[in-house]
Amino acid sequence: MPLQYPPLEDLLTSARVVVLPMRVKFRGILERETLLLRGPLGWGEFGAFPEYGDDEASRWLASAIEAGWHGFPEPLRTSIPVNATVPAIEARRVPEILARFGRVDAVKVKVAERAQTLDDDAARVAAVRAALPDASIRVDANGGWDVPTAVAALTRLADVGLEYAEQPVPDIDGLAEVRRRLRAAGVPVLIAADESVRKEEDPLKVARAGAADLLVVKVAPLGGVRRALELVAQAGMPAVVSSALDTSVGIRAGLALAAALPELPYACGLGTVSLLGADVTTQPLVADDGAITLRDAVADEGLLEQYAAPPERRDWWLARLRRAYAVLQAPA
Repeated sequence: MPLQYPPLEDLLTSARVVVLPMRVKFRGILERETLLLRGPLGWGEFGAFPEYGDDEASRWLASAIEAGWHGFPEPLRTSIPVNATVPAIEARRVPEILARFGRVDAVKVKVAERAQTLDDDAARVAAVRAALPDASIRVDANGGWDVPTAVAALTRLADVGLEYAEQPVPDIDGLAEVRRRLRAAGVPVLIAADESVRKEEDPLKVARAGAADLLVVKVAPLGGVRRALELVAQAGMPAVVSSALDTSVGIRAGLALAAALPELPYACGLGTVSLLGADVTTQPLVADDGAITLRDAVADEGLLEQYAAPPERRDWWLARLRRAYAVLQAPA
């Protein structure tokens, strides 16, 4: 049964727009803009990236409404293992980035960055392996390769031992072909689908196509924790819960999904608050000894004021909220 939406005026009244500095460039940005909503059951985050259209952004709004007005499903666990995330930086900076995460057992490394080469990627991955000889390493290309490049790159990177490769190519047919070629060559790298789940009109298409070994699921782009749980159950595939460069408020929703999944075979990509130079709560949801303990994230008034967006950006986000809300209210 679809969740009910509160009146638009309630959302607008509670909305707070912030601009947070990044510690390092990630997704090509050095500042993270996002909008927070306060409902009767807590805070929600509406942080769809600015380039996303209203239809896509509406799912992020549905997720924020779920968090603030409906709450989360009952948890099955209270400690969530998480991976460290290494952006597409120079290999020499890898130890500096890893130090921010404390002890970790898994690391996601960004690869296939524009204007970089496979040598850059290989050096970055090798630096992670040198720093953490026993850690699980997964790479994320964000669809940045074509099929031949992906096969060649993953064959080379497999030498350091890869747990899986996330979205090596943009489309589902390409994922299936990369997976087929790697298997035929005996390269032991699993394929994970991210954008091919959250950006498809039919998120289950990747499962039916046999294009991946596991799914990467993010709460906000899928429309909330309950919708993501339903999708994972229907797909019948292992899932990794990840974030979308959220504040601790958004991470709380990701933790709720990870806590409610029947099985959690992989460390989650929910440690990205460490990439922010500031947060909206005085008790950020960051990992301790490779895991985050499940608890609520309460936005702090002082931090909301300190990092408040300038008026023109606040107006932009409120107008976007109105448009996304109209999409949610439109007849199916």
